[in-house]
Amino acid sequence: MAEHDIARDETTTLIGSDKVEGTSVFDPSGDKLGSIHNFMVDKKSGQAKYAVLSFGGVLGMGADYCPVPWQSLTYDTNKNGYVVDIDKNTLKSGPRYNANDEPEYDRAYGETINGHYGMDNPDPLHA
Repeated sequence: MAEHDIARDETTTLIGSDKVEGTSVFDPSGDKLGSIHNFMVDKKSGQAKYAVLSFGGVLGMGADYCPVPWQSLTYDTNKNGYVVDIDKNTLKSGPRYNANDEPEYDRAYGETINGHYGMDNPDPLHA
């Protein structure tokens, strides 16, 4: 197989999930809030619904996880990361969990996440 025939994990409009995980997330002033631990994808539509941010802890140990609506993220090529219009206090007061207490991502939890960040629920998670 020729080198140009090999699929790449990033194009100008697409990116592999393994390259998104670990990407830094910043607030509008440029302060790092955390990094993307993973993201939740709607099974029916295929659309990313939530980015789960990891923050706190040391080397990933003891970190908290905070889901934010995917639509709140904007990729900034200058930062090589995502920017959200969310400050640290709003993030810390929002829905969050630790590695041993992952919630069920059902309709009610989706509404809680979106409500906290002032996002509409046009297509909340399916129960």
